[in-house]
Amino acid sequence: MPVAYSTDLRTRVIDAWTAKEGTQAQLAERFKVSESFVKRVLRRYRSSGQKEAKPRGATLAPTIDGELLKLVQGWVERKPDIHLDELCKQLEAHQGIKVSQPTMCRALQRLKLPRKKNTVRK
Repeated sequence: MPVAYSTDLRTRVIDAWTAKEGTQAQLAERFKVSESFVKRVLRRYRSSGQKEAKPRGATLAPTIDGELLKLVQGWVERKPDIHLDELCKQLEAHQGIKVSQPTMCRALQRLKLPRKKNTVRK
């Protein structure tokens, strides 16, 4: 997985640009980075004053956790062949929380419950 350029390199690029030591293209060649990197670093510095790289990735808390997860588990135990869209509608009706089918599917995965139901075929 790619790693962000160091803060030291970013600082040197910004310092060279503010000292008017060359154009963005010349700075890119001098520091052996792409011109788009130089543009992004300078844009971020001009808009927010930050030299550091943005934090990577986002860790969002699950929408359905704790008591809601137990509630969903109870619904599935009472009606094992319930569909994802039915679970989503039930959650919205009982708790006022609207979730998508993928969100509900992830909740079932955390509960280690299957999403697909076995049906008897004739």
